[in-house]
Amino acid sequence: MSAPRLAVVGVGYMGGLHAQKLVELQREGALQLVAVCDADAERASELAARLGVRALTDPGEVAALADAAVVAVPTSAHAAVAGQLLAAGVDTLVEKPLATSREQARRLIEVAREHGRVLQVGHVERFSRAFREIQPVLTRPRFIEAHRIGPYPARATDVGVVLDLMIHDLDIVAILAGAEVERVEAVGVPVLSATEDIANARVRFANGCIVNLTASRVSTEKLRKIRVFQPDAYISIDFGASKITVVRREGALGDGEGPKIRAETLELDAGDALLAQDRAFAHAVRTRGAPEVSGEDGYRALDLALRIQESLPPAEELA
Repeated sequence: MSAPRLAVVGVGYMGGLHAQKLVELQREGALQLVAVCDADAERASELAARLGVRALTDPGEVAALADAAVVAVPTSAHAAVAGQLLAAGVDTLVEKPLATSREQARRLIEVAREHGRVLQVGHVERFSRAFREIQPVLTRPRFIEAHRIGPYPARATDVGVVLDLMIHDLDIVAILAGAEVERVEAVGVPVLSATEDIANARVRFANGCIVNLTASRVSTEKLRKIRVFQPDAYISIDFGASKITVVRREGALGDGEGPKIRAETLELDAGDALLAQDRAFAHAVRTRGAPEVSGEDGYRALDLALRIQESLPPAEELA
């Protein structure tokens, strides 16, 4: 396949961003954007007219036009829409989280396997320059702190902050910890919605690594940062500023002068993680290779997010 035909299903906030990136990739010759699909016919038609593509309102019509699709519908509809597309032979990139239940996620993975389709999950931080640059430095994390906070989103939010925001960091810290989850404790507070808008979780992994995560969508400031503590270094990864700080110990404890601390800061070109993600998806579709963020990866992050939600007090106690 030289240049696969792609569609975007769900063109609200995230779907609109994806459509812009696919237009850029079309200019590179990596793909052809052929359609946008949304239940809101006016919204679909308006975007389609701007981009010069077909406007659809029924995901069932996508398979006749496209080889692959980006699914950016509300989270509660991920399983139904992505499942329909995969079963119809359409390679699919599903925005995170993969689904809202383990059963739905497993079924999507099975349908993709049964039909020989590419299934990629939109964990976009995997494609950030900061995450890619720091991986060689991370050896034996013992303690990890993650903060992801920001204002309440203008977009529709049909899930709590754990599935909405914290799941980005859950995907990352599961890779960094490199072990199975042993224990989860969590607390959450609803503020502007019926579900948790602020949450904190403490996760212990089987290798002894402890992770403390905080997510909030009711803050006046924005922060996306992960701090990693390991025997030979402290690493701070600021995803928002695309900056990495590494603090290392130099010298041995008993060598006369004693150990010294050396800090290095690397400020990166932020790049475009969403564009890189969509490019990787188009490449997997074109080459029939494995996606960089697989359905199994999406399942792992979802499973941990659900374990955290299951650890929260009952909804009536949160209200």
